[in-house]
Amino acid sequence: MSNSFSILVVDDESQIRKLLEITLEANGYKLLFAINGKEAITMAASHQPDLILLDLGLPDEDGQDVLRKLRDWYQNPIIILSVKSTEQEIVKALDNGANDYLTKPFRTLELLARIRTALRGSFTQTQEPIVAFGDITVDFASRIIKLNDEVLKLTATEYNLLTLLIKNDGRVLTHQYILKEIWGNSYAEQTQYLRVFVAQLRKKIEADPNRPQYIITESGVGYRFNSG
Repeated sequence: MSNSFSILVVDDESQIRKLLEITLEANGYKLLFAINGKEAITMAASHQPDLILLDLGLPDEDGQDVLRKLRDWYQNPIIILSVKSTEQEIVKALDNGANDYLTKPFRTLELLARIRTALRGSFTQTQEPIVAFGDITVDFASRIIKLNDEVLKLTATEYNLLTLLIKNDGRVLTHQYILKEIWGNSYAEQTQYLRVFVAQLRKKIEADPNRPQYIITESGVGYRFNSG
């Protein structure tokens, strides 16, 4: 099995690096390794990997600081792998620019699925202005969204919220990030306001709003769009 995607693994634990090497190479990914923050920055700059798996517990500096430094210029997906599992730590990493967050120990099948989703989502923003998934078609140029070939009647806010999620397909967006992007900084803490609009969107695009297929809740953190 082979593909053209390269992944930079940033982790100082040799056992984790070996596990990831066996798992990811068996699935066709090309791997690069760094054991600290300084190496991570250097390797990312010189090799431009398609995705970075970043541990937060690095020996030379805090992984959150490394994440912020990478996001100054690195545009491809970054997935956090960490033993730190508090909502505060997860939200902080996502707000600092991580696409996703998995806590150790992680299930390899879930990691592979998250990697595929992140890589797929990283190309959504560079596609043609028409995106299709399932029964939904989005024409960004004309601002028209169709479900089963019928035009969805969305308010301007609903459209902006849905397209923000779609353009970040597979990426976990925090409540605060979404609220700031759609409504502005003064709404950053109005999570109940966001829940109302998400519920409205689910009623319009989901076959079963109580078991959503597209707009997935990340409990206590935010939402992830899943195009399938």
